[in-house]
Amino acid sequence: MHDIAFIRANPAAFDAALARRGLEPQADRIVALDAKKREAATRVQQAQSRRNEASKAIGQAMGQGDKERAEALKAEVAEIKASMPEWEEAETAAGAELKDLLAILPNLPAEDVPEGADEADNVELHSWGTKRDFAFAPKEHADIGPALGMDFETGTKLSGARFTFLRGDIARMHRALAQFMLDKQTRENGYTECNPPVLVGDDAMYGTDKLPKFAEDSFRTTDDRWLVPTSEVPLTNSVAGEILPDLAQPIRLTAHTLCFRSEAGSAGRDTRGFIRQHQFEKVEMVSICRPEDSEAEHERMTKCAEAILEALKLPYRRMLLCTGDMGFGARKTYDLEVWLPGQGAYREISSCSNTGDFQARRMNARYRPEGEKKTAFVHTLNGSGLAVGRTLVAVMENYQQEDGSVAVPEALASYMGGVTKLEPAA
Repeated sequence: MHDIAFIRANPAAFDAALARRGLEPQADRIVALDAKKREAATRVQQAQSRRNEASKAIGQAMGQGDKERAEALKAEVAEIKASMPEWEEAETAAGAELKDLLAILPNLPAEDVPEGADEADNVELHSWGTKRDFAFAPKEHADIGPALGMDFETGTKLSGARFTFLRGDIARMHRALAQFMLDKQTRENGYTECNPPVLVGDDAMYGTDKLPKFAEDSFRTTDDRWLVPTSEVPLTNSVAGEILPDLAQPIRLTAHTLCFRSEAGSAGRDTRGFIRQHQFEKVEMVSICRPEDSEAEHERMTKCAEAILEALKLPYRRMLLCTGDMGFGARKTYDLEVWLPGQGAYREISSCSNTGDFQARRMNARYRPEGEKKTAFVHTLNGSGLAVGRTLVAVMENYQQEDGSVAVPEALASYMGGVTKLEPAA
């Protein structure tokens, strides 16, 4: 949610930031609605104050035997009562329209976010690792997966397109990757492991900017709960409505959960294989911190995600997303893209975003700086550490052997119970 006080004071700057997102000016409309709401609220307050004064004066007039004045005051109170609903309704209507408008406007990009229309305008900041020189033509994971237990047909039979059934050692590797990621984030990177619900209410989805704009991208149950698109939703909302202490140290949370996305906006994209599923798993990282700490926390979080790829020896690059490719709630985003030799391309495997106070305002999540009475909104950040299924794909393609087997990365050896290679079925 946007700071209405900032928009009132800086309408041109607000519209300029929206323009970088490719949006039309909105400040005049916002300020007009805000003025209408404030005027109505003032009228209501003035009416309430005068009503209270007149009601008190009625008793005084009656006590003094001044019936004429008492009757006049009663008439005034009745008139005030009759007029108040109109102003109350005007305040409510203007407030609702203002809230609805602000709810669909994306976060303003940070100054160092490059302008651009789409992913073609993203900026590569650095790359890591050496791409493997294969002695044979590497295959895509979807081609070697079925012989290893990646069963697309059974997944489709059970649930429809974009579902997969994993069997045997490949299922074990999927589990091993998640456990490895959690251990790295908790033991080395200072994140607290959580096990949150994956069914949440409207408020939680709204608080992390998934509603109202992206309702069609998520699954809703018949009792009006939502299957989380990422555990960012419950982890971040764990501080909703709270006033936290000084936050001298950021709150860092992580969780491995199922995630669910309808992929309504990605028709025709990645329909083959294990890249874009309706049900998938992620190890999520969330940070809640003071505003002055959020930029450094963003860098730290991204490095925590990069450390997973480096431990698995998977080549990757870090991309700074442009204004046209950045997510709705983000003010700045780094994408990590892993090298997939079967596709001969880099593909996104983690997205780490700083949302500033955008989500905190929607959640009303604040903190009280030490020694101060006044509270301030926290900053929230989220990132994948990593997407488990996509990491499995990256391991399959980078560690594939000519006979169709896949070597187990050294970092996973202790998680695989002695299995050193995924062997294709005879």
